[in-house]
Amino acid sequence: MSTYEARLAALRAQLKTDRLDGFVVPICDEHMSEYVGEYAQRLGWLTGFGGSAGSAVVLSEEAAIFTDGRYTLQVREQVDGKHWEYVGVPETSISDWLRAHAPAGARIGYDPWVHTKGWVESATKALKAKGAELVAVSRNPIDAVWGDQPAKSNARLVVHEDRYAGQSSAEKRAQIAEWLAANKLDSTVVAALDSVAWLLNVRGADVSRTPVALSFVLAHADGTADLFVAPEKVSDEVRAHLGNAVRLRTPEEFVPELKAMAGKRIAVDPDRSVAAIFGALGDAGATIVEARDPTILPKAQKNPIEQAGHRAAQTRDGAALSNFLHWMHETAHQGGLTELSAAAKLQDFRAATGQLKDLSFDTISATGPNGAHCHYKVDESSNRAIEPNSIYLVDSGGQYLDGTTDVTRTIWVGPGEPTAEMKDRFTRVLKGHIALALAVFPEGTRGAQLDTVARASLWQAGLDYAHGTGHGVGSFLAVHEGPQRIAKFTGSQPGTDEPLLPGMILSNEPGYYKAGEYGIRIENLVLVEERTIAGAEGRYFGFENLTWAPIDKTLVDTSLLNRDELRWWDEYHARVLDIVGPQLEGDALAWVTEACAPLGRG
Repeated sequence: MSTYEARLAALRAQLKTDRLDGFVVPICDEHMSEYVGEYAQRLGWLTGFGGSAGSAVVLSEEAAIFTDGRYTLQVREQVDGKHWEYVGVPETSISDWLRAHAPAGARIGYDPWVHTKGWVESATKALKAKGAELVAVSRNPIDAVWGDQPAKSNARLVVHEDRYAGQSSAEKRAQIAEWLAANKLDSTVVAALDSVAWLLNVRGADVSRTPVALSFVLAHADGTADLFVAPEKVSDEVRAHLGNAVRLRTPEEFVPELKAMAGKRIAVDPDRSVAAIFGALGDAGATIVEARDPTILPKAQKNPIEQAGHRAAQTRDGAALSNFLHWMHETAHQGGLTELSAAAKLQDFRAATGQLKDLSFDTISATGPNGAHCHYKVDESSNRAIEPNSIYLVDSGGQYLDGTTDVTRTIWVGPGEPTAEMKDRFTRVLKGHIALALAVFPEGTRGAQLDTVARASLWQAGLDYAHGTGHGVGSFLAVHEGPQRIAKFTGSQPGTDEPLLPGMILSNEPGYYKAGEYGIRIENLVLVEERTIAGAEGRYFGFENLTWAPIDKTLVDTSLLNRDELRWWDEYHARVLDIVGPQLEGDALAWVTEACAPLGRG
């Protein structure tokens, strides 16, 4: 019996002990985080799936794993189809699957600390139609059978200085207090880890690649707050930084405090707070007002200090990436490199800046067929040699005190020439990237409305990609930050109906993926800015580019580019040379100078 087959059997035995006929397993934690600590990687432990988004349902006789289009290939390679049915979302939801597969009268368990209230309501309704019921568990049954489950991190909080944050925690709490007072609310639950970090100007190390600390906040209308965090995580420096207006409480006091809210009006974000929080407040007799976490928009709209910090971080990061691209140009075609060794070398270049705090996510270092996995994660078992005459995709980023970066470059590894198909696909992706970079749009425009701009050239050839075009990015915080998003509107994906506002940072990352052969993606970060247009009727916005590194001209078919696209290419690369060039020297500078030469129509 394989490791994962044994784990599935152990879970089923535990469910039988718990008098449950099934259980739902998401990748999630008590804070509805996208990226979670090792202790919360329950889906990965159970199935072997290494993606960052997915869920599973285990019944007594069958099991299913649910992933979106980013992981269509990966889930089939990592999860045994003999034991698991592969289900695509959003085409089929967990509730839909339960409605079709749960036995009549079944008791299906769920952990209320890793699901939203909305999901609980949907699943309850679906099961009721089958005469089945959804049952909250007091202890996650996976935790009962996961013998070597990692403990929660005990890493200490650190102060994020105002010179990087651009605004003091007291000022931010005052803004939240004004919002609470205006809405006749007593308090709000701040459950998202990056929201806690932003509000209190603290950072942590409890989640890989994301500088946050496991904690909750109750923010009050008088400008004070309660921070629920393990005492050993708080230094004297952090305690002094927080001041008397932020009361330090233990995590064990969080639920009792919620249950002491009788008669209070409490705002809770239904998308960012788990069902257990609603349950505790409901038991207390509090009046729950469902409202979006009031830190979300101000966190997304970067202030001038944060914007300046991002520009500085991107300038530094662009030089590191350019050094890496030069190194790849000089060495990759000779053979001997692997996905892992290339990723390590890129990290070395970033570390050489002297300011790298961490990567912003595990580097997607993918050659050949591995590049066709949108969110491929290389490890020792999947590591491929980077062979001559192949496409290599590298999606990477750094965490710096002044900003978070995320950039993708796709390069041709010679010495031969790429095929006509490769150049066609790369150029169509480039055309989409340029079209979005040049977009000008009226106030109120949503990300879903801009998504088609980036896909149009691919669509004309009957091609597409199975991921969003753009996500928000934090300031020395999460590399994926809401609420804004550029993607197809499906009705189930958050952020696509969010109006884009000045100060928001997004990625611009169209792609193309040919299963079994290669992947292509070009990604820069952009900042929403207001545009002055003579005679404009109303406010109009556009994008300021933030990312500066050469794009590989070897893969470009210039005959597919129009005059405006050629002009964009030349102007972009002139800026790359102006910004990155002064940080380089010797052969690297000479190579970047050549890489940034006008494209023309060769």
